[in-house]
Amino acid sequence: MFNKETYVNRRAQLQQQIGSGIILLPGNVESPINYLDNYYPFRQDSSFLYYIGIDQPHLAAIIDVDAGTTTLFGDDFSIDYIVWMGPQPTIAEIASKSGITDTKSYNAIIKTLQIAQSQNRHIHYLPPYRGENNIKLSEWLGIPVNEINNHASIELIKAVIAQRSIKTPEEIIEIEKAVNISGKMHLAAMRHARPGIKEAELRGIVEGVSMSNEGYPAYSVILTINGQTLHNHYYGNTLQSGQLVLGDFGSESPSRYAGDITRTFPVDKTFISQQKDIYNIVLKTEITSIEASRAGVRYLDVHLQAAKTIAEGLKDLGLMKGNVDDAVSEGAHALFFPHGLGHMMGLDVHDMEDLGENYIGYDDTVQRSTQFGLKSLRLAKKLHPGFVLTVEPGIYFIPELIDLWQKDNKYKDFINYDKLSAYRTFGGIRIEDNILITENGSKILGNPIPKTIEEVEAIRQSL
Repeated sequence: MFNKETYVNRRAQLQQQIGSGIILLPGNVESPINYLDNYYPFRQDSSFLYYIGIDQPHLAAIIDVDAGTTTLFGDDFSIDYIVWMGPQPTIAEIASKSGITDTKSYNAIIKTLQIAQSQNRHIHYLPPYRGENNIKLSEWLGIPVNEINNHASIELIKAVIAQRSIKTPEEIIEIEKAVNISGKMHLAAMRHARPGIKEAELRGIVEGVSMSNEGYPAYSVILTINGQTLHNHYYGNTLQSGQLVLGDFGSESPSRYAGDITRTFPVDKTFISQQKDIYNIVLKTEITSIEASRAGVRYLDVHLQAAKTIAEGLKDLGLMKGNVDDAVSEGAHALFFPHGLGHMMGLDVHDMEDLGENYIGYDDTVQRSTQFGLKSLRLAKKLHPGFVLTVEPGIYFIPELIDLWQKDNKYKDFINYDKLSAYRTFGGIRIEDNILITENGSKILGNPIPKTIEEVEAIRQSL
């Protein structure tokens, strides 16, 4: 946790933005895997963490905007729990760390909400993403389960996004901790990969690095020789000479802030010529995209610039043709780059995505496209100082997509389908860093992680 003044000030700012009513913040509970006492690793709700800071299950909080008070609802552990869990602080003790002096039993929240409803007070809550909280909100507020999201407070959603989007210096310190653990994970993958090892063994190594640094993977590890599959969570393949390994994974810091890094490297100690050609296009795209990311610039425009850089590079290799601007405008480049350039990052790896991606990445000035590829851009609006985001361009050769487009003769004026047979088993390359938007540009967060061909090969050859 940060100092209690951080949480007091965050709540005060939120109250000022909301104006009146009460704000209901349910924490998360433990979720069973296959029976009641065998839980998935506990992860607190990120907005609860942001405003309350307590990383413990079975809690809820109410911020009374009109009274300027916060109440924490939870139960002290009985001796039956202490026997299994050891000594535990009381609810009053943990509440004090967040600057909260008013505590009540967990079930007392029902009466508190009933009184608020009888007074016709506005109860603001965020849309739940877990079934347990959906059911609780339904029971507490008397709203049918299937209507809970329809009654979520748009005013609160927008206020939380506005506040959490701007990262403070103390948050940047935590994010850099996460990025640095993530960097250690990637170095471990590069140092242990070799022909004959399974993807699953590499996965175990990198997850171990995260946990041995008091973190936990910020999202499901992507570590695969089939980098053309964007979110590949299969780990059963054995690495073979001539292949590439794409690793997209990151760690949380002990305070739950996320890192999200991607690197691609050869199974062998060096890249072959074909791999170098594609790799250098992606690397150039990533570097120029970071340079273009600055306050006042729409990330949509940075994405489109990245698409043009990729299309120009592929045209130089003979894989694309025609006018690059027209190719990108029509979406032909998406055969090779079918996802967005990046997304916001913070307490969530896709920061605040539970509040609605269009609220996070879009606003009244920029609307989401329906075009293939471009519709997957998670962040399009203007960048502001304090934003933390990912920059992750890639080039992929997806045989199923190539076959489909070639069959339909799609974008025949921009794609040289006859040249693609030499790349059918290539896989994919993605390179990703996490950046902070500053007053004067942007800054790559964390310690440098090898990404030039020379740097990556130096690591591979040092084995």
